[in-house]
Amino acid sequence: ADGYAGFEELYRSGRITEVACLAHIRRKFFDIAKATGSAVATEAVARIAALYAVEAEARGQPPDTRVEIRQAKARPVFDDLISWLQSELPKISGKSDLAKAIRYALTRMPRLEVYLSNGHLEIDNNAAERGMRGLAIGRKNWLFAGSEGGGHAAAIAYTLIETARLNDVDPQAWLCDVLSRIADHKITQIHELLPWNWKA
Repeated sequence: ADGYAGFEELYRSGRITEVACLAHIRRKFFDIAKATGSAVATEAVARIAALYAVEAEARGQPPDTRVEIRQAKARPVFDDLISWLQSELPKISGKSDLAKAIRYALTRMPRLEVYLSNGHLEIDNNAAERGMRGLAIGRKNWLFAGSEGGGHAAAIAYTLIETARLNDVDPQAWLCDVLSRIADHKITQIHELLPWNWKA
């Protein structure tokens, strides 16, 4: 997640572990580098790119292999990035956008570090944001769901569709098949119709 303060309550119980998003950290430096040509921001983007290069190598590997690759190749880059940012911060104006970006990164990086030792975690939340993009765009097209019940029904439909997509199942084919079969399907075997078990 990004650094939205509203999420803090979710993490307070300890049942949910926060994993920060490197894309949000990178975006701040990228915007500054593009707007001002700042050498520090440009260097930060390059160092972050090195972490993404390791992820490209680890992608598709089993979780334990991902951890091995990350520990061997990403951990030194990650730690060096933090040290470098800490050394750069005192050299620039504390009120500048670059200083704000560095402080944001230094706050978020310890919360991102967990990805290095857990191969099930991603380096950013881009996949989740891509999944929500259609909803965010659609929100402008259908401002209201009509009622609270309509909103609840829409949430169920979105969840079913995105769950099918996450399991590499065509949502339309899956829903059509399941809706045509579910009335006669044994309740004790309902798990067979879930997207990750579904056979057309």
